[in-house]
Amino acid sequence: MKKSQVITYGDAFVDYIAKDTTNETYNIHLGGAALNIAVGLSRLDVPTQLITVTGENETGKFARRELLKEGVGLEYAQKIPEKQVSGVYVHLLPGGERSFHKYVDETPDIQVKKSQVDPEAFLSASIFHISSGTMFHPVALGTTHHSVKLAKSAGALLSLDVNIRRQRWENEEQCRNTIRSFFPEVDILKLTEEELLFLTKASCMEAGIAYLVQFDIPLILVTVGESGTYAVQNQIIHHFSVEKVATVDTTGAGDAFMAGILRYVHIKGIPSTVAALSDCVEFANRLGALATTKQGAMTAMPRLVEIDSL
Repeated sequence: MKKSQVITYGDAFVDYIAKDTTNETYNIHLGGAALNIAVGLSRLDVPTQLITVTGENETGKFARRELLKEGVGLEYAQKIPEKQVSGVYVHLLPGGERSFHKYVDETPDIQVKKSQVDPEAFLSASIFHISSGTMFHPVALGTTHHSVKLAKSAGALLSLDVNIRRQRWENEEQCRNTIRSFFPEVDILKLTEEELLFLTKASCMEAGIAYLVQFDIPLILVTVGESGTYAVQNQIIHHFSVEKVATVDTTGAGDAFMAGILRYVHIKGIPSTVAALSDCVEFANRLGALATTKQGAMTAMPRLVEIDSL
């Protein structure tokens, strides 16, 4: 079967993003890493399906309505009436940086179960993309492992943006060991420099990357904000800078970057030459930079027509 789409899995969120650095009033946006990337891909003309769960209250209906409006497929998403969409409060810091201040999750135990994942979903998938956002929950973790097995069996590549939110984990070792358990299966790994050092317990980036090399991950991406991206190909580290922009809000920049990477791989496969790697990462860097010029995460996901605006 033709590999015609990308599948993402994760929780839906409502982002309460501070209007200014006083962090007293908020704008409300639909968000969550899985949703941001699904929307980001759809805006880049990549067919996308999202595995998630929403309820039937107004917030749940809002989430599904907005996703469908964006062209994200919900064929494999679950609808459970009692589910409450989680919320995250994002505070703004001087210079446009953001801080994840507080999570609100009233129904953490309502998760997509293994039995609810349709194996047919992966037959047409070029890539299955996950993050650590739901892995703290045992049901979601089991579903993630089960889905990864189905995806790999169907010939899909596995993409992991670790996207660590330490507030959601019982302790650091649980977080670290859980995420590292996926490394042997990963084809595309994206993490920040801080996440790299945390997961590997390394003292510098080079040592952290040396730890990851043992897993034979075809493409490793370490983002360092306005300093660009380090990409590891065939155990060689390459650096790609990012153009300077007038930053308004960095929320969602990593998700926009990841959408760019996934679009490239969906169309052309994992880069096998330095020239291809440059094309892939520089395209993703442009998307990440564009996302910082607008407030919000999902609302800031760039469209193809915007890419030449830098």
